[in-house]
Amino acid sequence: MTRAIMIQGAGSNVGKSLLVAGLARAARLRGLSVAPFKPQNMSNNAAVTVDGGEIGRAQALQARAAGLEPVVDMNPVLLKPETDTGAQVIVQGRRVATVKARDYGRHKAELMPRVLESFHRLGTGADLVLVEGAGSPAEVNLRAGDIANMGFAEAADVPVVLAGDIDRGGVIAQLVGTHAVLPAPDRDRIGAFLINKFRGDPRLFDDGLTTITDHTGWPSLGVVPWFPEAWRLPAEDIMDLATPRPGGTFRVVVPRLNRIANFDDLDPLAAEPDVSVEIVPAGRPLPADADLVLIPGSKSTIADLADFRAQGWDVDLAAHIRRGGHVMGLCGGYQMLGREIVDADGLEGPPGAVPGLGHLDVVTRLEPEKHLSRTTAQDRDSGEPVTGYEIHLGRTAGPDTARAWLTIGDRPEGAADASGRVRGSYLHGLFESDGFRRAYLAGLGGEMSELSYSSQVDETLDALAAHLETHLDIDALFAMAR
Repeated sequence: MTRAIMIQGAGSNVGKSLLVAGLARAARLRGLSVAPFKPQNMSNNAAVTVDGGEIGRAQALQARAAGLEPVVDMNPVLLKPETDTGAQVIVQGRRVATVKARDYGRHKAELMPRVLESFHRLGTGADLVLVEGAGSPAEVNLRAGDIANMGFAEAADVPVVLAGDIDRGGVIAQLVGTHAVLPAPDRDRIGAFLINKFRGDPRLFDDGLTTITDHTGWPSLGVVPWFPEAWRLPAEDIMDLATPRPGGTFRVVVPRLNRIANFDDLDPLAAEPDVSVEIVPAGRPLPADADLVLIPGSKSTIADLADFRAQGWDVDLAAHIRRGGHVMGLCGGYQMLGREIVDADGLEGPPGAVPGLGHLDVVTRLEPEKHLSRTTAQDRDSGEPVTGYEIHLGRTAGPDTARAWLTIGDRPEGAADASGRVRGSYLHGLFESDGFRRAYLAGLGGEMSELSYSSQVDETLDALAAHLETHLDIDALFAMAR
C-alpha cells in the first residue's frame, strides 16, 4: 500500500493548501513520486482536469507542485456553493446533484466509498500521498459521517499532522482546544503538530511549543514563518487577491460577485509589475479611473446579475464605457454583458428570462449539460496562441459573435461590440498565456513586462519547498506516513 499522511487544520484558512503544495514540491525534489489528495473541498474556484472533470483549484496547484497533471481522483468530492444554503455536488469530476446544506449530511455515507476508491486509485504507483483536510476536526458536531477530516483518516487509516495558524492569534487554544474536544481515537491519530504563518523570530515561540506539547502530548514539527511570496501563487480564495500586494499604475477593477467563480483569470494580471488588480466589494462604486473593468465568472449568473444592479455597478459600468473605457467579461461575466439570459429549465431559479446589461448584442440560453474542456485558441488581433479551459452552462449567440476575437480550431469564440472595447468569452485562464496577455494589455495602454507567469509559479513553489525544508522537520513528517 502507498504511504500517506494527512494535514489537518485547527481552523479554516490555516494554510493547509499551501503547506501541502510546498510539501509536494519538497517530496518531488527529494526524488519521491507524490500525489495530492483532498477528500472533500468547498470552492467555486475549480480546475478542469485532463480526464475531463473538475476539481478544486488548490488541488490543481498541488498537482503542479508534484509534477503531475490534475485528475478527478485528487479531489473526489467538490461542493460548489450556489446559494447561502445550497451547493452543487461534484463527485469524481461530474455534477451529481444540488442539495441544501441541511440535507448534505444524509449523502455523505454514500460518498465515502467513492472517496476511498479515488484515494486508492490515486496512490497506485506513488511513493507518498499527501492528504489535505477541510475546515477543522474540532468541528465534532460534523463528525458523524465525516469524509473530510477524521472520518476519512479513520476509514483509510492515515496518520494526521495538525496545523495551527498563529497569525490570527490564539494558536495555543486552537491546538489544545482541538485536543480537548476530540474523542480519544481521533486524538490518538494525530502524531504531531506544526505552527504556520509566524511573523518574526520563530524562536520566540519555543515556550509556546512546550506548552502545547505539555497539554497534548503531541511533538512539534516546527514553526513555519510567514511566506511573503505566497501572493505569487494562484489564489484559492478571492480574499487572497483582495489583500494589498505590489502593483503598478495600470488599474484592473473587478467587482466582487457574491458567487464569484474561477477567478484564477486574475492571478497572472496581479503578477504583472505594472498592473494593479483591485477587487471592489459590495457597497463601493466601480472606480471611475479604471483602465479595464473585468467581470469574472459566477456560479449563479442570474443572481449575481441582480446583485450587480443592486450595487449600482450597472450605472458605473455604463459610465465607464461612455468614457471610452474597456471591459472584459469572462464566462458568467460574458453572459451578463449580453442582452438577455434565458433559463427555460429553471437551472438557476424560477424558469424565465432576465435582461442582461446590454453592452453586447448576444443572448445566452442556459442548458443542463455543463461544458468542460481544456482548450487551445488563437487571438485574432495579435495571432498569439492562448491556452485555457471552459467550464460553463449555456450557449451564447447573437450579432456581436460575428466579431469574435478568438478562434478555437475552426470555431470562432467570444464576442465584441462595434468599438472593440467591450469583449466577452467563455475561455478561462487566457491571461496565463504570456504573449497574449502582453499584447492585449499593451493595446489598452499598459507597459507590460517580460514576465513568464508559468516560470514564476514554479520558481515560487521551489522557494516554498525550501522554506518548509528550513523550518519544518520534514524527515520526521514523511517518516510518520504509513
